[in-house]
Amino acid sequence: MKIKIIALGKIKEKFLKDGINEFIKRLGPYVPIEVIELIPIEIKDENLTDKVLQEEGERILACIKDGAYVITLEIGGKQLSSEDFSKKINEISNLGMNELVFVIGSSCGLSDIVSQRANFKLSFSKMTFLHQFARLILIEQIYRAYKIMKGETYHK
Repeated sequence: MKIKIIALGKIKEKFLKDGINEFIKRLGPYVPIEVIELIPIEIKDENLTDKVLQEEGERILACIKDGAYVITLEIGGKQLSSEDFSKKINEISNLGMNELVFVIGSSCGLSDIVSQRANFKLSFSKMTFLHQFARLILIEQIYRAYKIMKGETYHK
């Protein structure tokens, strides 16, 4: 199984880039991972937010293959422990899925069309995080999940 992360926005801060790259490198022996960065559309008029989310949603969906299992990061998603997240990834892998796609929306969230495409909606916390931090946390948690699956000691 391959993992793809689709995220709106680029990581600008060096410390975040370094952290993300470190965990991508650590994931190498476990699973191939690809990060697709899409440029968010600037909202100049708050009345156009829904239209912008729709356009971003169409761009996100264009990056997702039909048979992929999609997990969106959403405020209203289900919160999981690291162990349960590991079990979820393992279950998806056991379904014979070729690709697991995680979607991180823009600061305005995700369009309904992307949310409806999700097979599972995940929330890290009731707290709000910067989208750049969410990407680092996600990649670290994917790494942690694989360490848990293999019975290795990182997660303790």
